[in-house]
Parts: sequence; C-alpha cells; structure tokens
Amino acid sequence: MRPALPAFFIVLLLAALPGAGDGAAPPAGAARPQAPLVTPPATAPAATPPAPGPGETDDTATLPTPSGAAQQLYSAARADLLQIRMLLRNGRSQSSVGSGFLVGTGNLVLTNYHVVSQMALDPEVYLGEYVDTDGNSGPIELLAVDVLHDLAVVRVNRQGTGFFEVPEHPVALVQGQYLYSLGNPLDLGFAISEGSYNGVVRRSFYEQLIFTGPINSGMSGGPSVTASGMVVGINVSKRRDGELVSFLVPVAYAQDLLRKVASQPHPPRNFNPLIGQQLLAHQREMIDRLLAEPLSIKSMGPYRVPVRESQQLRCWGRSNFRAEAAYTLDSVSCAMEAAIYVSDTQQTGHVSMTHQYLRSSSMHPLQFAMLASGRFRVDRIGSSRDTRLTRPSCTESFVHTATLPLRAVTCVRAYRKFAGLYNFTLLTASTDDAQASLQSRLDLAGVSYENGMRATRSFLSALGRARHPGTARP
Repeated sequence: MRPALPAFFIVLLLAALPGAGDGAAPPAGAARPQAPLVTPPATAPAATPPAPGPGETDDTATLPTPSGAAQQLYSAARADLLQIRMLLRNGRSQSSVGSGFLVGTGNLVLTNYHVVSQMALDPEVYLGEYVDTDGNSGPIELLAVDVLHDLAVVRVNRQGTGFFEVPEHPVALVQGQYLYSLGNPLDLGFAISEGSYNGVVRRSFYEQLIFTGPINSGMSGGPSVTASGMVVGINVSKRRDGELVSFLVPVAYAQDLLRKVASQPHPPRNFNPLIGQQLLAHQREMIDRLLAEPLSIKSMGPYRVPVRESQQLRCWGRSNFRAEAAYTLDSVSCAMEAAIYVSDTQQTGHVSMTHQYLRSSSMHPLQFAMLASGRFRVDRIGSSRDTRLTRPSCTESFVHTATLPLRAVTCVRAYRKFAGLYNFTLLTASTDDAQASLQSRLDLAGVSYENGMRATRSFLSALGRARHPGTARP
C-alpha cells in the first residue's frame, strides 16, 4: 500500500485568495516542498474554481446554517470581527485576505502572521487595511509577529466592544467541547462555524489544537471561542485530505505575543531581522532535538542507513522492481510533518532524509554505472534563479566512513533576507559495488552554518556497510 503523504503536503492555510468572492481556488497545501518541502496560503486567483480532487472538499460550499446558540454568539461578536486585507501600494489592488478580531475594548487586533506576511517582509510594496462587518475600513499598523506560531498583532483606528477577551491564564478544554470559529470565508462575508475541540496535534513542532468543524479559506486569523465567548484559539489551517479536520493556534501563544506588545516601546521599523532571529531560535531547537541521541540505523541490503523517527519526523519505505529495466529500487524517506511559513513562496525550519538502494544482477556493470550516475543528480537541489536564496555553493569529495567508501556532494545556499540562515543539501553515493548503489540525501532548510555542518557530519558518519561474518573489528 502506498504510504500516506506527510502532513505538510496536505494542510491548507486559511488565508483567502485575492478575489475569493469571484471563485478563486484555494492554495495547494500548507507546506509546499522546496528541497523537498513546504506550502503557501495564498496564490493568484483562478477565473473558475477547479473541481475538488480526491480527498478534498469544495471550498466554495457555504457553511451549514448555524444553530440558535451560534446565531446569538455571532450577533454579540460581530462588531469586533474584522477582515484583514493586504494591498499593493501601487494601485492599492487587493493581494490577499484573512480575518482578525479586536481584543477587549482596546484597538489591538490578533490575526495570523501569514495573513500579514507580505507587509511584514516587504512594507515598501504592501500595506494593510481592515474592513469591519458594517463595511467600514481603515489602515492597520503592524506591531508584532510570531512566525513560529503564525501569529501577529496589528493596531487599528477603532476600539473593541470588549466581547473577545484573551484570558490571562491557560484554558482547560475537554475533548468534545463545543467551539465556534468566526471569520470571513472566501471573501464572501462574515460567518460562524460550529465544531468541537478534539485534542492537541502531537506531530507538529509547536502545539496546535484540533478543531472538528468546517473552516474555509479567508478565516485565517479569526477567533475560535467557547459558548461563553472565551477565546481559546486562532484559526490557522485545515487538512485537505480529510473531512472537518482543522487547526487552531492555542491562545497561550497569543497571550505571550500581547505581553510583548505591551512591553515594547515602539514597533520594529524593519521586521526582517526579528523574523530572522525567530527562525534562528527555531533551528537551534530543531537540530538539538534531531541530534539529542544517535540516529537510528536501518538495514537496506548490505548497507546501514541513518534515520530518525519521532513525533516530528515520520518515515516511509517502498520497494519497486523494474522488470523491463532489470533492476530493483528500495527507498526509505523520513521528513518532518511541519515547516515554518515565511511567505507564500518560502517555508523553512525543516529536515528530511532519503535513502535509495539500487541493484541489478543482470545489467552489465557499465550499464548499471550509467543508471546509478543518472540518478545522482546534483542539479535537483532547487532553482539557482530563486531570488530568496544565493546560488548553490557545492563541494564534492570522495570520503570513507568506518565501513563504506562514498562520493559526497554538499551544497549550501544562504538566505538573502535573514542573515545567518542557510539551506544544506548532502548527497552521497556508495562506490564499493559495481552492481549496487546506495544513494542518500539529507536536506536541512533554515539552519545556521554551524548546525548544518554538525547535522551533515552526523548523517555522513552513520552511513555504512554490514561487516562480513568473521571480519575483525579495527
């Protein structure tokens, strides 16, 4: 049976597309792979929405008619609900749409980072505005971002009524407890969605709450509340391969961000260094967790390969015999199920590793060598025209681990906006057998140079070949 795709391929961030009210298609997945990873929340609108694929839902469907309790809650909350729009400064055309909500009786609004990421990264190109449920609009001022938990705080020129209170202390929820999510789905108008709390996501690097209820694109940044109106989470994403499986950022992270806003004398003039600092903090913890103990070793024929299986990384295996080509290919892949959203074209903070064991008993050694060389593709590390990163700088050498000679290529790319962050790719191929080849790959997205070298050395040293019986140990 074909293994399930990693979660980051099939999560949809809920920021709506420009022109969503005209039937724009939702973006593909919340973590689109770059080297092999991750996904954006907003893309250019399609003139006509495509039919939903296998396992997907029609995102243009209207939400179910709310219950009497939901109607009463929405009536009480509607004045403090906002739509958050990103606009191009040149022409003020709409670029993306999300949601937000006024906190208490002040003028601070909570939303998702990915809703306002364009003005955070490129304020000279984008600006933001809000629109309330009565159609009134005004500018927004970005005060703080938390990229790791996908949150942001903005300031507006109006006050809240006090309906949405962010509690000072942790919120205790019971599985099955009714929750209500609010926002502006697909730029069609404000709405409320009923569902239930069903625990905490364990495979995400940072905790998220599971909301079993319908949430559509455009509701990113909207609140999820109890029947009494207490905020417990912020709408952030949903699974595209399931029914009514949505996710919320726990309100505890919003509490922390609001406290930072209260203590800062003024908002940053440039958010890029702050975002870079947050990404550097993430990669330190990510690599520390990865290397907290030796990598696990699996057997692939005579070879021994390193993997890591944990709550953050999952592994899949597959075997494929090509009768017409007279060779067999076994593969093992491990990847993190989440990544950090930076922009609609860049996600980071991710680790993946792949091993392929290729062999043939009937091919001529020269034929097999051509086959193996063709699969060892250094050019598959990402486009050199990607302006977010520098061009790849690669080094190639022949190395020998304790038990295995290898051809190894290491490629490094620096982030242009975030000093000190790099993407590392390590490619290796065994050179000990004329009719067998072990080819391995390690991808590290958004790590410091020191941690990139640390992880690649650990991965490389763990590759090996089983010793023949009777072979003396050195």
